[in-house]
Amino acid sequence: MVQTKTRFKNFVEYAAANPSELPEGNYELVNGEIVEMGAENDKNIQIAGFLFFMLAQVVPHYLIRRGTEIAVPSRLVTSRYPDLMVLTEETRAAMKRDQRSLISLEMPAPQLTVEVVSPGNLGSDNYNRDYIEKSQEYASRGILEYWLIDPAREVFVLHLLSHGQYQRTEFRGNQRIESPAFASLQLTAEQILQAGDP
Repeated sequence: MVQTKTRFKNFVEYAAANPSELPEGNYELVNGEIVEMGAENDKNIQIAGFLFFMLAQVVPHYLIRRGTEIAVPSRLVTSRYPDLMVLTEETRAAMKRDQRSLISLEMPAPQLTVEVVSPGNLGSDNYNRDYIEKSQEYASRGILEYWLIDPAREVFVLHLLSHGQYQRTEFRGNQRIESPAFASLQLTAEQILQAGDP
């Protein structure tokens, strides 16, 4: 991650910022400062694109988002950019079309967030961010499902919100993903993890 010099007093000031004042690409707001994220792994982009296409067959396309930011309740990080999200109709209605694509804390939570894990060993920044921090943040935000896709470990982890915490189920190989919210999505872990492979 590369720290920039842009600083905001609070999330309200950040949310009101003109998109031209913000860097291009992926970044997160950490302790009032914009932290640029590294370039995305091509495999991760292929998996997110594949899921976008598959979800569009069971969800209205206008509810699926890539590049939408979400505010999260956290000690330092105040916003995240999931690889993919599925909004609820209520979330979409609350978003302002004439401003940047941002879901504030006051808005209803999306139905699903998807993160494709970048390579990193147990205990690395990438691992801790996706497996621990985002899991806690998305649960606190009230997001019903969080899909964590880890190509390096060949696992799809389904997080289902129950009493404010996620219950985790791992899927590997030809195991069919069992998502309560997207039950008609007929996909195996292998199909998702190998998206884009020849």
